[in-house]
Amino acid sequence: MAKPMKIDFVSDVSCPWCIIGLRGLEEALERTRDVVDAHITFRPFELNPDMPPEGQNIVEHVAQKYGSTPEQSAANRDMIRQRAADVGFTIRGSDESRIYNTFDAHRLLHWAEQAGENQQKALKHALFEAYFSEGRDPSDHEVLIDAARKAGLDPDAARDVLASGRYAEEVRHAERLWQLRGISAVPAIVIDERYLISGGQPPEAFEKAIRSIAAEAA
Repeated sequence: MAKPMKIDFVSDVSCPWCIIGLRGLEEALERTRDVVDAHITFRPFELNPDMPPEGQNIVEHVAQKYGSTPEQSAANRDMIRQRAADVGFTIRGSDESRIYNTFDAHRLLHWAEQAGENQQKALKHALFEAYFSEGRDPSDHEVLIDAARKAGLDPDAARDVLASGRYAEEVRHAERLWQLRGISAVPAIVIDERYLISGGQPPEAFEKAIRSIAAEAA
């Protein structure tokens, strides 16, 4: 009989390894439905909390943050694009792509959690697609409202959340909480509040970990 499994998926919507990890995890959960009944909640983490509203060019950003050359940046993007394709997700991008502030996206995800696990997950996917597949700005309220609509959420309610500034305190609190728990890089997948899986792992790695954790719990 499948055992309940609680999964906290700590991530940012502008993190390519987060969608790669999420797709890998979801495939692994399909493979392990015989042993676990998993429930995922998405938790906030901002890779660039001080990013200004206009964002920053991606090549300039990685050079400033990691010391990467334009050639290294392009090669890294090609590798990430292939890893995403391996799990069925399309990442488009170029030297003209930009990094944006994602705080309002996290506020909207916090709101969506109250509508249910499926709605929050649908919004998370819609936000990843808006940014990585469509090249849209996840700090733009119209982009966020459109993602909410695609996820089956009420766009008028989403607009009200964004305009009001609601859930800002709750998101900040959650970000601090996960940082205090030692999360400094994403994706961080925390299972049953005891086990940590880090990074955009392939489905096979997630499946092995999930079966091991389930066996230990049994």
